[in-house]
Formats: sequence, structure tokens, C-alpha cells
Amino acid sequence: MSKIEIHKFNESHSQEWDAFIDKSNNGTMFHKIAFLNYHPEGKFNFNHLMFYKDNELVGVLPNGLQKDGSVIWSPTGASYGSIVTRDIAFELSLEIVDSLMEYCREQKIDEIFLIPPPIIYNKIYNQHIDYALLYRKFDFELHYISHAVHLYGSKDIFKKFDKKARHLIKKNKENPRFRVEISEDLEAFYPILLENKAKHGVKPTHTLEDLYKLKELLPDNLKLFLAYYDDKPIAGSLLFLANRRVALCFYQMLLYDYKYLHPVFSLMNETVKWSLENGYEWFDIGVSQDTTAENPMTPSLNLIYFKERFFARGLLRTTYHYDFRKEIASGESH
Repeated sequence: MSKIEIHKFNESHSQEWDAFIDKSNNGTMFHKIAFLNYHPEGKFNFNHLMFYKDNELVGVLPNGLQKDGSVIWSPTGASYGSIVTRDIAFELSLEIVDSLMEYCREQKIDEIFLIPPPIIYNKIYNQHIDYALLYRKFDFELHYISHAVHLYGSKDIFKKFDKKARHLIKKNKENPRFRVEISEDLEAFYPILLENKAKHGVKPTHTLEDLYKLKELLPDNLKLFLAYYDDKPIAGSLLFLANRRVALCFYQMLLYDYKYLHPVFSLMNETVKWSLENGYEWFDIGVSQDTTAENPMTPSLNLIYFKERFFARGLLRTTYHYDFRKEIASGESH
């Protein structure tokens, strides 16, 4: 049986890599080189890996090296990472995991962290890679709770929203001073994002220049919705169209002076409806953690309650972890 060969990515592989992501079972825009290239050169120590068997590309792992090259993090500079494959059999999944572990031993890697997208991002539900990692004694570093709305087969998703949500959405629709539109105006959206984040003492993940760069690199993967009151932008939702199954609501922001209008309820209605009408099966509203808590796994109950108003349900976002130093200490290896 031929062994898996691991090749380190270089820019000449970009087209092959991104074509593989498009045809994969679990790949997203966050796994694409076109996405990762929005980062300034040198910001991260990228170490992307490509897995070949019999000269055929069977898997990729976007990642970066940390702590002087002794720790692999996947994703680095993105939301989701880990090993991307097609809908493959378990035996090949185990071969890929074993080859990755052998690579880490050869490269003197101390630890590896992998954060795959939730299973809803799979075209065909397949957890062979997950089981292979657990079989090889990967453990869990963290579990986050994420929430998503299942759109498949929902002819009128609005009816599944709770009573208060439906009331507020209808009230705004009847208000001639209020409207929600699809927009290209990132400059109108970004001040809302800055003010909203500043209220919580944090900065956005992306600069305005980052968002323009992403729009240039992946023009079909960003969709902006703005809510207006008297023609003034007061709230916005920026969707990252992660793959053909899932629309991810990456940013959802409002100016707090207009909180009394509940514009985010209307934005949720319009973005969920748009996602349903455009063939997406899931609307991912992201993780629901209390970022002020000491325990990073602490759920934000108010945020979860808000998401559940829109028929969202909980999903695990898990970090897999392996410590090769324990393997050396115990004298065990596979």
C-alpha cells in the first residue's frame, strides 16, 4: 500500500489548492489560499500542508507555526481550519492523520491544535477524520457553543421565529422611515462596527482595508446588509458565504442610539430569508460565548436566547489537541 506523501505548500500550488477546496466535502472560504492571502506578508508563519497518495491530492491542512515553530495551529488567520478532504473512507482518513502525526514527529513539533468547522459545513456528513484523531488519542482543548438556523425545506422560515421577533419585524416593515437593503457600502458599515465593538472594549477582527481586500479576493463570498432610518445607516450584517451549504453571519452590529428600533431583528429576518432563497441549507450565527468570563467556555445566555428567537439551535465548535511531549515521556508512538 502506497504511503501518504506530505508536500509543503508554495504559491505555485494556489490554483490546485483552491480547486480542491471547491470540490471538497468540508472545505470553506476560510481554507482557501485566496482568503488567507488577505493577510500582509509576514504577519503569520504559514505552514500549509498538502497530502498526496499515488500522486493524487487527497487532503490539505492550512496552518501556521507558533512558539518558534514548535506548535501547529489550524486555523491561523481564519475562523475554521483542520484537515480538508473529499468524502473519503475511514482507512484513508486514518492514513492522513497518521502521516500528519509522523510529519510532526519529524519536524520536532510539540503540540498541534485543530479547529474544524461544525459538521453542518459538510456536503455529506462524514466524521471519519474526527474519529481518526480521537482514535490516535487527540484530546479536546475547548468546546464552544455555536448557533445556526436550519433552512432546508423551510418554505416560510418567518413562521418559526418567536412571537416577539415576528412582531418587531412587522413593526419595522410598517415604518416608512425604516428599511433594510443589500449594499456594497463598506464605508457606511465600518463606523457602526467600530462603535459597536468599542462599547464592548474590543476592536473588529478586520480593518476596513481588510474587508476591501477580502471583497477583492473573494467577491462572491461577502454579502452586506444595511438597515437605514431616515436614510441614515444604523445597523448592518456582513455575511461570509463560507461554502454552498452555509451562510455565516460574521458581523451583526447596530448603533446603540437606535436600539429602541430593534434593527437587528429586521436584519436577521432579511439575511435568513436571503440565505433560504439563495439555496443555503444553514444560517450560522456564530459562537455564543461570554467573552468577559474567565472560563472561555462560559455561554452567553442572553445571546443564546436572542438566537433561539430565530429558530437557531446549538452546535459544538471543538478544538482538537495533541501533545507530542507526553508521547515522548511515555515512550508511546503509533
